[in-house]
Amino acid sequence: MGWFDRVTDQVDALKHAQRLQESSRSAEACVVLDRVIRTTTDPYARAEALVQRLSALINLGRTAEFTRAIEEASATVRDLAEPYLHGHLNALAALAAHHQGALDRCVTHLVKAARALGAVEDPDAHTAWGWHDLAMAYSYLSFHGYALGAIERARQLGTAAGIPAETFAAPGIRLRNAVALDHNGDSDGCLRVLRDVAGDFARFRRAGQADRLRPSSLAAYGYAAARRAALGDRVDRGTDADPARLLEHGGDSARARDMARLGQVCLAVADGRPIEAVTWLDRTRVGDETLGAAEPARLRSLALSQAGDHAAAHRADRLAFRLAAQRNDRLRDVYIDGIAARIDHEEMRREAARYEGEALTDPLTGLPNRRRLERYIGAVVARGERVVIGVCDLDGFKAVNTRHGHHSGDLVLQRIAGVINRVMRRGDFVARYGGDEFVVVLPGAVMSEAAEVARRIEAAVRTEDWESLVPETPVGISIGFAEVGDGAGPTLRDALGAAFEAADREMLRAKTRPRAS
Repeated sequence: MGWFDRVTDQVDALKHAQRLQESSRSAEACVVLDRVIRTTTDPYARAEALVQRLSALINLGRTAEFTRAIEEASATVRDLAEPYLHGHLNALAALAAHHQGALDRCVTHLVKAARALGAVEDPDAHTAWGWHDLAMAYSYLSFHGYALGAIERARQLGTAAGIPAETFAAPGIRLRNAVALDHNGDSDGCLRVLRDVAGDFARFRRAGQADRLRPSSLAAYGYAAARRAALGDRVDRGTDADPARLLEHGGDSARARDMARLGQVCLAVADGRPIEAVTWLDRTRVGDETLGAAEPARLRSLALSQAGDHAAAHRADRLAFRLAAQRNDRLRDVYIDGIAARIDHEEMRREAARYEGEALTDPLTGLPNRRRLERYIGAVVARGERVVIGVCDLDGFKAVNTRHGHHSGDLVLQRIAGVINRVMRRGDFVARYGGDEFVVVLPGAVMSEAAEVARRIEAAVRTEDWESLVPETPVGISIGFAEVGDGAGPTLRDALGAAFEAADREMLRAKTRPRAS
């Protein structure tokens, strides 16, 4: 039983939208899908339309709409016991999270997607597309081995469902693998992979199957050829394998558009026009997610080296290497933070068991609430340890609720909770105190250490991608710290009260200080 056998309404429209997306005409698909969403009463049709629409928005690069689209799709899919839907939605949510720079959420969605798609009992063509999109998400995150495994699974399921093998050629996966090798200094390895990609395309041409390749695949083959040319390889020109011609494909795909722009830079380098290549780079802006943030810097290095400016070329190469390393560092941090969060969760679960029946956790953010915060501080002070507390208050939160509604406000609170948790030291304690106010507790710390923690929190909040979550509504944070002293009153409650008042005053002063832009 295929997925569309469960759909009872507007099946033809949904199939038409799917074909449009496969032809890189996602803007047209959005119009069809919006009509289905407005008019259908079938929950399966609505779920399929919302998942397809999220895919179309990702193809179009409409980042500001990702969060709302995921929320709407999740609300519908949640009530349907269909592993394919959950798997495909999580694969797309992983792609969206990557484009938004939220690597921790991206990894979480990847795990959920793989588990759900692997649980499909009767996989069909739709399941194959779910594995395809999961492969894309793995690839963008530089999990190249997982990406190749997922696309092979898509190809197997697709073949069984009658989908031509070339549909899931997915040259972009190996293309991203190749440029990642080059960014890390292995240009020979990059060329080997790019030549393999070229060999695949040559086989499709000899078999007369090239015209059945998806437009986005043709654009990827074109960039692979142009990139080889920039590294000094000879490539076909003036034929149907000419990279300039292949780069014209891609329809309305944002990623294909980025490859076309960078492909022009590669061809300018290959044709001995380095100054033109540098000018193109100065004028062209592409998404970091398409081929990695390091790709423009690496192409600049190739152009400057050809122009004879070896010192500038070396600086550009160092920048490319640094950008690639930063990406690897962020992935490592996501992994380490995930393990730490699991350990902390186990410790929190054991501690919560001691207070069974009492509400000690804030249901929105999952952080300890005010009651548990006060117990924790009391226990630390009772042991005779030094304690510094910090009051964190959101800036701009009222505008979020006014402009985008309380649901978006809740999403901001959840995101802030994650951001603060991410930058705290091991052993520190974070709680939601109420409203848009959070409290951090630094046991054994002094005020100079508290200032460094405040700086890290402010920097993390400042660099978070709020624009994609609540467009045109900036979010900030003000923090005030104070030490819990034993001379502020006759009881622990007096000492805590005095410390909170002092921290609150410092937080209010922080709100009036000029901020770094």
